[in-house]
Parts: sequence; C-alpha cells; structure tokens
Amino acid sequence: MDASAADLLHVIADGIVCGTEGRGHATPGGRPPAEIVVDATEGFVPLWAAGSMLKWRFQERSFAFAADPDGSKAAVLELMSEALLRWGAAAPVRFTRDTDVWDFEVVLRNAPDCSPQGCVLASSFFPDAGRHELTIFPTMFEQPREEQIETLIHEFGHVFGLRHFFAQISETAWPSQIFGTHSPFSIMNYGPMSTLTDADLHDLTELYRSARAGLLTAINGTPIRFVRPFSSLADLGVPVAADVMAG
Repeated sequence: MDASAADLLHVIADGIVCGTEGRGHATPGGRPPAEIVVDATEGFVPLWAAGSMLKWRFQERSFAFAADPDGSKAAVLELMSEALLRWGAAAPVRFTRDTDVWDFEVVLRNAPDCSPQGCVLASSFFPDAGRHELTIFPTMFEQPREEQIETLIHEFGHVFGLRHFFAQISETAWPSQIFGTHSPFSIMNYGPMSTLTDADLHDLTELYRSARAGLLTAINGTPIRFVRPFSSLADLGVPVAADVMAG
C-alpha cells in the first residue's frame, strides 16, 4: 500500500482502526489540527436536547457467546462507567440501564473485525431519535486497560455528536463543521495525539451550553437541530416510524 492510500486510513494505533466512521484520515482544510468537529451529514448539526437521557441495555444474545457472559458484562460495564466518568460534567446527556425501553444496545461480537489495515475495537453512533448499537469487538480486550477505556471515551464522543477532528478533508462525503479551538491532542484524534484533554471537555461543554442557551443556532451557516432519544419519544406517545420501532 502506497503512502497516499495509507493517508486515507483512520488508524488509531498500529493495527487498530475506528469502526464508527470509515471516512479517512487527514488534517481538516489545511488548518492546524486544533478544532472540534461536529457532524453535519443531514444538512444540520444534531445535538441532544437538554435533559436527554439515553437508555441502554446489553444485547443478551450477543453476550451469550462469551465464555463468561456475566463476567463479560461486568467488565464492559466497568469500562463504560470509567469512560463516562472521564467525560464527567461535559457529557451532554445522562445514561441509564433499561431492559424494556432502550435507545441503544451494547453488543459484544464473538469474532474480530479485521482487515489488512487493522482491527476495529468498537463502534457507536451519532445523535438522533433512532435505536442503535454500541458494538465492542474481542480485539479491544487484547489492548492495555487504558487503551480500552480511551476507546470507549472516543466512541462516546461520537455519541455526543463529535466527528473525527480531520473529517473536513477526507470524510467530505459526510459533511461536518468546525467549532471552537483546542490543542492538537484530542480524544477524537488518533495515535499518540489521541487523549482526552481539558480542551476537549471545555469545547464540548461550551458547544452544548451555547446551543441550549440559544446563543448558538448555527455553526458556519449550518443550523443546529436538537434531537431527543427514541425512549423519550416513546414515553411521550409520539408516533415513531416502523423501521425505527423494529430496532
């Protein structure tokens, strides 16, 4: 594989790639790698509405393949809790476990998802009113514990609405917008620069604070649209499309 092809891979570290976005690797628009990037794929920037609570459950059938299903669930729960603890007050939504009405399932794959470029450790989703999966692959458990936690911090960043920091140049098929500034070190970056920083926490906090206060209604001309989780719409009796209900 030549250097130009290698530049198109979103490689987290040697042999590891991110599964949430198969959309490239580069610095956005020739800028220094110092901005937070938000999704604008649908023509707007989706952010969670104030007071949103994401309900989740383990997908039991996927954990049934594990040698120790209960132990695996306990390990994943501990990693998720640590990842969310690191985001702390910057997290724009709360989470609760609910086996009946849920917004996403935590899925444990029983086989790796690997290509010649590397292996996916986990994948997640962006804000919307659908039902989703946060998927974990067995390869994640082969990494050092801190790498496992940082993988889930990164995936929760996507859940909060964040794109890869380099999205504007090599993920252009899926539009994005730049908001705020921070150091080149970011949990939404890759390799040695992939670490959760005070700037990440500040930028995410400020993005949601400004938007929810009505001080920020668009980012670089792209309107912000607040979305509510599936569970909140279901609780309110709001009709939901059949394909979403199918989950």
